[in-house]
Amino acid sequence: MSALTAAALERALGDPSDPKTLFSYARCAELDRAEAFPEAICAELDRLGLPRQYVPEEYGGALAGLQELADLVRVVARRDLTVAIGHAKSYLGAACVWTAGTPEQARALADRLSAGAPVSWGLTERAHGSDLLATGLAAVPDASGGHRLTGEKWLINNATRGELVCLLARTDPAGGPRALSLFLVDKDRLAPGAHHCLPKQRTHGIRGADISGIAFDGALIPADALVGEAGHGTETVLRTLQLTRTVCTALSLGAADHALRQAAAFAAGRELYGGRLARFPHVRRTLGRAHATLLACEAVSLVANRSAGALPGEQSVAASVVKSFVPERVDALIADCGELLGGRAFLTDVHEHGTFQKLARDHRVVGIFDGNQAVNRNALINQFPVLARRYREGRVDTAGLAAAVAPGSPLPPVAPGRLELVSRGGSSLVQNLPSAVAALRTAEGTDPRLLSLAERLLDRCEALHGELAALRPARIASARAFDLAEEYEACFAGAAVLHLWLAGGGPPARPEPGLRAGPELWRDGLWARAALAAVLGRRDQEPGDGAESDALYDAVEAVGAAPAPVAAAGEETR
Repeated sequence: MSALTAAALERALGDPSDPKTLFSYARCAELDRAEAFPEAICAELDRLGLPRQYVPEEYGGALAGLQELADLVRVVARRDLTVAIGHAKSYLGAACVWTAGTPEQARALADRLSAGAPVSWGLTERAHGSDLLATGLAAVPDASGGHRLTGEKWLINNATRGELVCLLARTDPAGGPRALSLFLVDKDRLAPGAHHCLPKQRTHGIRGADISGIAFDGALIPADALVGEAGHGTETVLRTLQLTRTVCTALSLGAADHALRQAAAFAAGRELYGGRLARFPHVRRTLGRAHATLLACEAVSLVANRSAGALPGEQSVAASVVKSFVPERVDALIADCGELLGGRAFLTDVHEHGTFQKLARDHRVVGIFDGNQAVNRNALINQFPVLARRYREGRVDTAGLAAAVAPGSPLPPVAPGRLELVSRGGSSLVQNLPSAVAALRTAEGTDPRLLSLAERLLDRCEALHGELAALRPARIASARAFDLAEEYEACFAGAAVLHLWLAGGGPPARPEPGLRAGPELWRDGLWARAALAAVLGRRDQEPGDGAESDALYDAVEAVGAAPAPVAAAGEETR
């Protein structure tokens, strides 16, 4: 069976604007009001074979690279985030087994997952939140060779629905770096009364999701439930998060697709003050800036996804950057689109079944998944010394970088064992920025506007690394260090845009409704200019006079933002 493509999945799911379609906007709005889990929709995703895309090829699945997986998650997320989060959680729950499990564990899990068994990932606890080193769930060795679990995990996605749950537990009460271990627990194999699920928590967004918990009372789990070596749980989780954080940005891109589609369609059709809303300069500027922001987010997400295979030793940097940068920028994009929709952005029934207010609520949780922005920036801050040193040395993995920024080129399969807890090579993408700008200067026909933005990016990058080199490490990061982490994210994103442009990759392709890559977007590097301007500025502070956003919107309007035609028959799989 061939791998499912994003285009095939989009087509198989049908027209979301048709209320008769199972996975429709109307149906998702109804489920949200009832705070009901989308069981039937998830069952349809199972039938279409999406769970198989969560399983690596070596274990009989279809998962080769993160970008293909992200494309599929994005298709689901642009229809409804609750469905995407509820279903894709199984990949997050299984990923630790792909990282550190035995071949026997991995194959057994692959069979269950491919058959549609939900898998959950239990990391957080009521008293400890994201402080994983403070984990209280205890796993005490038993004479049988297994362990007995006592304690609870809380605010866990699919804790109740999940047939299996991957848990981080304390195996050494004395503490220390080797105190935690991972276990894959099959709830059906637990003795009656040894565990119970905690009540579903009502949430502001993703109201239908199973956000609950699980508690254990001396539950005996067998020896083969241990994932990886005892005491290596924290290390395995940190490596796995480099993959899951990267894929999570597909949720944001899907939400951005949905928000931008609604805002653009509304502006194009709304008559106000004697004219079409889309003709007003402020509206055009806002939509242009939103398109530019999405292009920038696509660029950094694409490079981060490809880096997992091309530059695995540097993924600790890429994952922290992309998980902080993309959700924050998409939150701003959604706010801009909501401003254009006005009151309709808050209505629950009148405009497109109230899906805009739902996606705005739902997306706010994406920034929290797998470590919030503060957690990711702190992970980046911990790598400042090596980032500053490698930038000064100009160290670049040339072959790996070339593969990461060349969409469509072959990549080695993602091998979690090649991921490193801390990048020893820094970030080749950022460290190659001086060479990239030099290449742009000498390239024939370079548009001076693009070169000006690239040089501005380089100036900021040089200043940033000068400050990083002077920053003294501290046990608790300073507020200034967090500011510098935000600036590093912008430099990484800008470098992603510039490297993609130089490599001829162009704007990241969208396998669905949205921007169509045509000559209008290529002319004079328009997409790259607009994306760089979005990266270098903040909301309402675009460099210059906003001309890049205006030009981008003009080009998008000329191309047309209507849904792209579906793939021809016979293209369902690749």
